[in-house]
Amino acid sequence: MREPKAEVKPPSRFRLRLSRLRTPRKLKFTREGKFFVGITLGVGFAAINTGNNLLYLLLGMLLALIIVSGLMSELSLRDLTVVRRLPLRAQVGRPHLVEIEVFNHKGRVPSYAIEVEDLRAGQPADKRCFFLKISPKSAQVAAYRRTPAKRGRDKHVGFRIATRFPFGLFEKSREVPAEGELIIYPAVDPVQLPPMPAGRYAGGDAAFGRGHGDDYLGLKLLRDGEDPRDVHWRKSAAVGQLVMRERARDARPDVVLPLDVVRPDEAKEEWATTFERKIRDIASRGVAHIKRFDAVTIKTTSSEAVRADRMTGADPLLRFLALVEAVPASSAHAAKAKLAAPGLEPDPAPAPHSSPKPPAEKAAE
Repeated sequence: MREPKAEVKPPSRFRLRLSRLRTPRKLKFTREGKFFVGITLGVGFAAINTGNNLLYLLLGMLLALIIVSGLMSELSLRDLTVVRRLPLRAQVGRPHLVEIEVFNHKGRVPSYAIEVEDLRAGQPADKRCFFLKISPKSAQVAAYRRTPAKRGRDKHVGFRIATRFPFGLFEKSREVPAEGELIIYPAVDPVQLPPMPAGRYAGGDAAFGRGHGDDYLGLKLLRDGEDPRDVHWRKSAAVGQLVMRERARDARPDVVLPLDVVRPDEAKEEWATTFERKIRDIASRGVAHIKRFDAVTIKTTSSEAVRADRMTGADPLLRFLALVEAVPASSAHAAKAKLAAPGLEPDPAPAPHSSPKPPAEKAAE
């Protein structure tokens, strides 16, 4: 017989409150707090040595201020939820705004002097938002401006919520995990492209010139050596001369921009700077071509490619260039050797072997 499963009871309110209190807190002395603690220790030392009741009374008041500061700062930090809103896209060298929203879940007690610090992986926290007062059951929104200096993935890992309320003697803080990711596009510079070839016009789906396409540009007189299958017989009968259709060719280009991503094994820091400059140049040229309604394809030496046109915009190209990484030369050679290995080809058929002669034929020989 199966044993009945034990019912799992939900945690009580007391346990939930206890778990919130167990959330790790960090306490940091401010400049004023250091002086205050020093004065408190001095008054306590003097009260013990002299036995003066007035000094004991002053010591009790100073200690009471420390206790009140800890309780009120803890009450201000509790039951806060922080939400981050990232922009749709960001670019190197261009500032963007990141919104921070803090919601106070407490029913009656407001939160004062809340400072929210946005934490990013592998980078120092340098952006903060300050909220003077967050009323009960309400939210406050603030934003900070940031200018990226490096392309790639910008990973946000959480928040640091701090307060110096009420006296500014101590800074109590706690960290809240909150993951987020923003793709930083490479910078784009204005580029002057060479003039368009003859027969092209800006803004069209296709540009036309004389050729052998499916569309027609007009009519012209038949010359020696031209294909008589394009003769317009009705017009020729009306004019009295052989008139042929002049065909068009599709002149819309598909611009290919190569990118070398193989990094030599003995490369130095200068190579990385040159590589980033190449990515910026290709991004600028790709955006300029797309603005001219060209189709652009970026191909790397590691067999990666991306294509974009005026329908998709420049986002696929910029996202691809934002995430592209250099490949060591040893890894690139190993990948090429693996692709060139004959293991993927079918084995050749075995050569026919001659059957052994019977003993009678051997004896006859």
